[in-house]
Amino acid sequence: MTGITIYHNPTCGTSRNTLGLIRNSGAEPSVILYLDTPPTRDELQKLIVDMGISVRALLRKNTEPYENLGLAEDRFSDDELLDAMLAHPILINRPVVVTPLGTKLCRPSEAVLDILPDPQKGAFTKEDGEQVIDEYGNRISH
Repeated sequence: MTGITIYHNPTCGTSRNTLGLIRNSGAEPSVILYLDTPPTRDELQKLIVDMGISVRALLRKNTEPYENLGLAEDRFSDDELLDAMLAHPILINRPVVVTPLGTKLCRPSEAVLDILPDPQKGAFTKEDGEQVIDEYGNRISH
């Protein structure tokens, strides 16, 4: 057990790249398919607090329920936004990663590197062809 958890959507490229970077560090995380097994209200609130972000900052905007529910309007309380995310888990932005070093919304995927306890073990190239880790496990700056 690595103590790393990823709230993952396998249809999302950023989420797949983040999972790949975790595995490239030699860790096998606990993978929560949050669309199938959404977090509870308490778990979601704890993730938000641990990330140090607002409820709205975790809200995924480019999805149908966001528009249909009018969530762009400022009239919604944090509790109402949480209710919407719990009712429509697709509204939870991803991937969220929890490690012993912190909790982070990993957008872009290489943001996970800031909270991984172990270094990268080798080269890593994102699905779009962007190389982010060289053959020595070092981050490539672009």
